Order: sequence, then C-alpha cells, then structure tokens
Amino acid sequence: MSGMDKTPYREFARDKLGFEFENIDILITALTHRSYVNEHRKSVNEHNERLEFLGDAVLELVVTDFLFKNYVQSEGILTSWRAALVRTESIGSAGDKLGYEPLLRMSRGEKHGSDRARQQILANAFEAVTGAIYLEKGYEFAEKFISKHILVKLDKIIEEGSWRDPKSHLQEVSQRIDNLTPQYKVLDEIGPDHDKLFTIGVFVGEKMMGKGCGPSKQLGQQQAARAALKLYNDISNVS
Repeated sequence: MSGMDKTPYREFARDKLGFEFENIDILITALTHRSYVNEHRKSVNEHNERLEFLGDAVLELVVTDFLFKNYVQSEGILTSWRAALVRTESIGSAGDKLGYEPLLRMSRGEKHGSDRARQQILANAFEAVTGAIYLEKGYEFAEKFISKHILVKLDKIIEEGSWRDPKSHLQEVSQRIDNLTPQYKVLDEIGPDHDKLFTIGVFVGEKMMGKGCGPSKQLGQQQAARAALKLYNDISNVS
C-alpha cells in the first residue's frame, strides 16, 4: 500500500470516525473486498474478511451487553431484537450513511453488481471497520462506534415491530384488519441455479400489498411481508 494515496482514508477516519489511525493500513484493509485482491495480486495480498470476522464478534458482544444491561425482556425477545440490529439491512444501511462506499476497493464487476450484492458488501465492510477500530483503539472506542451507528436504531425497531418475524406479523395484521390470510406468489425468477433472484408478491385478497426480492423464496417472502407491513402502517398506523 506504500504507493497509494492514503489521504482519503485518513480524512474519513478523522471526519467520520472521530480519530486518526496510527496504522491507516488497517482501515484500508477493512475497506478492501476479496475481489480487489483477485484483480491486483501483484500489489495487494490482504482483504477484509479476517477483520469482518473480528468485527462481527465485537458487534454481537456490544449489542448483547447493551440489551442485557438495559432491558428485562425474555431471552427470545432480546435475541430477536439483537438479530434485527445486526442483520445485513441494518448494518448495510449504517455503512451507507457513513459514506465509505467511494473508498471501498473492489473489482470492476462488483462495482456494478446488484443492489443486494452492494448492501452485503457495505454490511461486511461495516463489520470489518468495527474490527479495525477495535484493533486500533480497543473495546471502548468500538462500543461508542456501534452505539452511535447501530444501537440508535433500536427504538424505531421496537416501535415498528420490525424485530418480529415479518410473515407472522403480517398474518396477524391482515387477519385483524381485512379478515384475510396473506398469500405469496413468485412474480419473477432470474439467474442461474447457483445465483437465483426471486421476486415475490404478497397478496391480501386480490390486492398485492408488497413485493420483495431475495436469493431464495423464503427471503423474498420476508422482504415482501416487510413491504406489506409498511403499507399497512402508512395506511392505518399499525405497529
């Protein structure tokens, strides 16, 4: 990395993370996708997956510790809250808001990938950055970072009920309001067998209430259910 301009990474650390890295190469590695290494084997030999592994563990510990200390709900509910906080959509969104995407080093193909692939890369990078912060500054700094960007989402998650299984929640809502059970239909199916993308619609009666996409029918159904719950909420303030 000696020949590259590291200034943008130093500025990102100072402006967005609130401190300067003594070893800026750790942060650069956290923002290096495996595909970039594959394209630059002669000059780059390390990607962010080990830091992602570390950051994932730190993230889960900080979230678990916070929930345990501040809430008295049952294990099942706390587990669901934690899952909602650390799922790909949540941490991918946090990464998007941090604005490090222009600093991500990835292959040309990955830069033009699907929205789903982009969100996954952002989420993985968020975990890797968490791991880099932990290595550079220790647990307390990592805890503050996670609190600022992840734990702040909890009130909204609880208020909207998005921590609940979306399909079960939607069934409760649709039966209560419309006296009907939602039905899921495959609207589209594209891609080879090893990389399918399903588009699923969820219907209440004859009306499509939501649409979702995913690499499996189950994940597509969950996304469709979340979209339908949002529509119900917009219409009737259902939470």
